[in-house]
Amino acid sequence: MGNLKPLEIVLIIAVILLLFGAKKLPDMARSLGKSARILKSEAKAMKKDDEPAATTEPVADQAAQPAAARTIQAAPGDVTSSRPVNEAKPTTQS
Repeated sequence: MGNLKPLEIVLIIAVILLLFGAKKLPDMARSLGKSARILKSEAKAMKKDDEPAATTEPVADQAAQPAAARTIQAAPGDVTSSRPVNEAKPTTQS
């Protein structure tokens, strides 16, 4: 963008306004912001999953506690598209 002159930048912005219209631009910016927030929260969740567990509780205590149902959400606050996670239960060999 170092080669663009101020007049060229204004011309590009004017073409964008003509193509998309002034009414659609705020909605597009809002959607872009929402997508960025979702991406950021998913990246944090992936980093959190990669960290080793810091708990020192024995494994037997964790098995005795009932597992809470987990859900995956498509967007923060969007409960219409959330669904339960189907996790495979560990099998015990006797």
